[in-house]
Amino acid sequence: MKLKAIVLAMTTALAALALTGCGDDGDTGAAGPAGQDGSAGENGNDGRDYTAVNQWFVEGQATVSQASQRSISDPAGKAKNVILFVGDGMGISTLTAARIYQGQQQGHSGEENRLSFETFPYSGLVKTYSANQQTPDSAPTMTAIVTGVKTKDGIIGVDDQAIRGNCASGQNQAVLSALQLAEIAGMSTGVVSTARLTHATPAATYAHAVERNWEADSNMPQAAIDAGCTDIAAQLIDFPYGDGIEVALGGGRTYFMANTETDPENGSNGRRNDGRDLTAEWTSKYSDSAYVWNREQFLAVDTRNVKHLLGLFENSHMQYEADRQDDVAGEPSLAEMTSRALDMLKQNDKGYFLMVEAGRIDHAHHAGNAARALQDTVALSEAVRVAMEKADDDTLILVTADHSHVFTIAGYPVRGNPILGLVRGVDDNGSASTTYSTDSNGMPYTTLGYANGPGFGYGNDPINTDSYRPDLNLYDVTDVNYRQEATVPLDSETHAGEDVAVYAKGPGAQLVTGSVEQNMLFHVMNYASDLVNRAEANQP
Repeated sequence: MKLKAIVLAMTTALAALALTGCGDDGDTGAAGPAGQDGSAGENGNDGRDYTAVNQWFVEGQATVSQASQRSISDPAGKAKNVILFVGDGMGISTLTAARIYQGQQQGHSGEENRLSFETFPYSGLVKTYSANQQTPDSAPTMTAIVTGVKTKDGIIGVDDQAIRGNCASGQNQAVLSALQLAEIAGMSTGVVSTARLTHATPAATYAHAVERNWEADSNMPQAAIDAGCTDIAAQLIDFPYGDGIEVALGGGRTYFMANTETDPENGSNGRRNDGRDLTAEWTSKYSDSAYVWNREQFLAVDTRNVKHLLGLFENSHMQYEADRQDDVAGEPSLAEMTSRALDMLKQNDKGYFLMVEAGRIDHAHHAGNAARALQDTVALSEAVRVAMEKADDDTLILVTADHSHVFTIAGYPVRGNPILGLVRGVDDNGSASTTYSTDSNGMPYTTLGYANGPGFGYGNDPINTDSYRPDLNLYDVTDVNYRQEATVPLDSETHAGEDVAVYAKGPGAQLVTGSVEQNMLFHVMNYASDLVNRAEANQP
């Protein structure tokens, strides 16, 4: 069967489906009700017309085609390589605040600063709604970015005909990702994340799942396993395309370990009930492979001879950038992981596809903690800068976000006011005021805040119990642990539904402009690097 037909029909020859979850970071919301599982069924032709087109896929393809005809654009296939950067939860307000934060850390007022990717020649706005939600989670948004197809919340790498949590409903509904197409085409591929590698965003590049929380088999109901569904971690190791993923770096170590194994860093047990040691399977599957779990081992890897590298640097998510230096075992930065991934991938004359995620921007926002979110955004900017230096001119680089957060920048602070600080306005002469701006009750407030989240009333302020708002004069609001105030009390701050930005440079970047559907980004990458045609041409 032709690959184009497989892509357009939203099916693959995988025998199992699975998904990644957010667990304790609040990204997913409540899991959907489990549907009734059926038998696994047979993959391949299920009687449908495989030339039929999926609405999301064909509309995204048409948008790119029209844009390429009406503008001065590079021809299809000019990009040998593609690098996709995703700041998870990196909305436009986060970009603005991080830009100012970085500038102020460098001794400037901050507003005039630009993050590395803000220098890219092309940019646009991306609509992030999913097939069934106005405000989405990371599973359908990343699926849209890497497959060209919008799907339902909680679902990874499977089209919107599937039902969340229903294993049988996902059979023959899997969709190929840009990374999978790249492997079929003979290119080298890599996945880098500061979150668990089994988390929604990185998982969407290589896995297919009707429930994002199925990160290990212990997270799955037995009925789903019996029906033929496979957990996310196993899908990374069992990846069937090309010669396998060359680089996989991130967190989530215990999801790859049997429950009889002990984590080398903290002594916790693995999460797998099936007894599989997936890290050992990785090194036995590839003769030229290595597995590392700390920074010292990572830096010692000979990238000229190691062709398949698995790095799992935490038992769950990796450390925030603000806390990385305190990690006992040590772990590489996002920029370091990006750099070494490119060192390995660039050795393939057929090109490469690399996805890099700053996953913990999202987690910090869920916790109402702006400082860590901004530091991780700056860390992403540094990783992009490294890629800009290492990538050749035949490389398309995209930088975007999967969704936004209800993160606000408010008040009328004077230029150069500390972005994490209390608002200090200007006096009648236009100079910085000598006093802080106050609310209608005479209380100061910060520039940054959240529309909802755990910072409501700052935890029922123990200092001023009679006040609706705490007296922020009594707190160090610039401390990395400070949790910004929230308007609506929630245990975990939520995503936001507004557009996110996309920045592009390299062959095909001209197609990134205006306001577009999120699934169009796959079609930009496909047009620029001709992924589908290259994959078809490489078929035996």
